[in-house]
Amino acid sequence: MLLRRSGAPALVLALLTGAVLTGCSSDEPEETAESATALLERAKSTLDEAESAHFVLASEGAPDSGTLLVGGEGDIARPASFDGTLQVLALGSTLDLQVVSVDGTVYAELPFTSGFSEIEPAQFGFGDPGDLLDPETGISQLLAEASSAELGEERRVDGEVVREVTAELPGELVEQVLASEDPSQPVQARFSVVTESGELRRAELTGPFFTADEDATYTLELSDFGADVEISAPPTG
Repeated sequence: MLLRRSGAPALVLALLTGAVLTGCSSDEPEETAESATALLERAKSTLDEAESAHFVLASEGAPDSGTLLVGGEGDIARPASFDGTLQVLALGSTLDLQVVSVDGTVYAELPFTSGFSEIEPAQFGFGDPGDLLDPETGISQLLAEASSAELGEERRVDGEVVREVTAELPGELVEQVLASEDPSQPVQARFSVVTESGELRRAELTGPFFTADEDATYTLELSDFGADVEISAPPTG
């Protein structure tokens, strides 16, 4: 019977069996995962190549006074255009401003007026939203300048697998892209990137956006990369 054979054949069989078991062991090192820095670089490249995107902005920790950007939603498209609604805190109330930006000119439909007027966006607490896809002035700068990046958890959101990356951003840069009352303070960031496509799906930023002494949070969500978006300047009256 085969099980009772002894000698060299049995020894060879034992060695072969051990080799097979060793090759299947779970102790083998897993394939090296994409680093946090590499994932952010891929997300920046993907965003810089997108012709358009839809964004939703929300905030937490805004004060009850001042003139501040607290939220919004709209479409951004290359080379420099935006069409959507921005929520601005002014005179103790939140205003929903219909805003269109085309090639550096920003228009808004102001309260108690009919039609659009050219505005200076800084007067309403925000910059030109048409610049958000510009590699030199927009969102992707945050990915390029992130430091101390670390991989977080991987999870599924709306059918997509996203990987979180925590990082620190220069306050001066965040002031240029969004806002800051103390640019000397760094801003903490938590990015969520779709691992398959490299699309930045969410950026949660915490820093002194509204006052220098207290942290607040802006959350930016991006979707519909490359959608067919056409934005033109509105008639003004």
